[in-house]
Amino acid sequence: MGDLLGVAVLGTGHMGADHVRRLDRVVSGARVAAVADPEAARAEEAVAGIEAVTVHTEAEALLDAPGVEAVLIASPGPVHQEALLAAFARGLPVLCEKPMVPDTAGALRVLEAEARLGRRLAQIGFMRRYDAEYRRLKALLDDGRLGRPLMLHCVHRNVSSPPDFTSAMLVDSSVSHEIDAARWLLGQELTSVSVLRPRPSPGAPQGLLDPQFVLFETSGGALVDVEVFVNCGFGYQVRCEAVCEAGSARIGDDHGPLVTAAGSAGVEVPQDYLVRFADAYDREVQTWVDATRRGRVVGPSVWDGYAASAVAEAGVRALGSGARVAVELAPRPGLYAGGGR
Repeated sequence: MGDLLGVAVLGTGHMGADHVRRLDRVVSGARVAAVADPEAARAEEAVAGIEAVTVHTEAEALLDAPGVEAVLIASPGPVHQEALLAAFARGLPVLCEKPMVPDTAGALRVLEAEARLGRRLAQIGFMRRYDAEYRRLKALLDDGRLGRPLMLHCVHRNVSSPPDFTSAMLVDSSVSHEIDAARWLLGQELTSVSVLRPRPSPGAPQGLLDPQFVLFETSGGALVDVEVFVNCGFGYQVRCEAVCEAGSARIGDDHGPLVTAAGSAGVEVPQDYLVRFADAYDREVQTWVDATRRGRVVGPSVWDGYAASAVAEAGVRALGSGARVAVELAPRPGLYAGGGR
């Protein structure tokens, strides 16, 4: 490994292009060695001004490009399985954006493939674990001063949803972050899920069941509820309140600058997840680069990615049936003893 870790970035859309910028301008110890995207012009635009980068349209060519020592997968979720297995076959360390693999069967294949290697290669991109507020909440819950956690109340709001967003994606795309955050904060698995649907907001596209109210039960007897509202219209908001035996703690209140103008005062609300979680993404990628340069893999594991997909899949079934659905997990391989939580 050279002085700078040569990173290949697969996918140069909104998220991937931001990671290219991050690796080039923010993170230390790494460089962008190659990028790939089916739209070559988009890939070229993402690396404009960056020297010694090769541009590809196929994942296989990207992984085999000169100077590639690790790969950051930011392509759409349905193609993650193939990319992860190809990286494993080459022994390349991976940072894979969520969802690791959207369907449980595919996620299980990735889990089994890494377990056969006998060592971890992949970190999964659940960036909330790297957010300063989430980390403080985790520390509070772990030190026990608030007593046993009883409930988590979560809010996940977006200004608007993309044109192709479906009702199921509110659960398996948006709420997937809350699924991982709840498992990590509580140190418990989610064992069942129910989805309630109020009357859709008039701001939601025709046919989209938005908002939704998702309720999880956990292996430790706690409850987790999530209000997910992806067309709220006014901003990007993520909040979480832990209610415990001896107290509560809440994160995610808006703390932007107080602006006074035209006879009123208000706090600016972020409009995008890349703004709200900018520091978390920076910390996540820097942690991955530092660990990879030391020959280590840390952070959310393939088991965490698999568990999130299994819970989300149960949630989609609950959305369709209106019934409470149990979450079924495969046995945890020994490689992931203790989990990534």
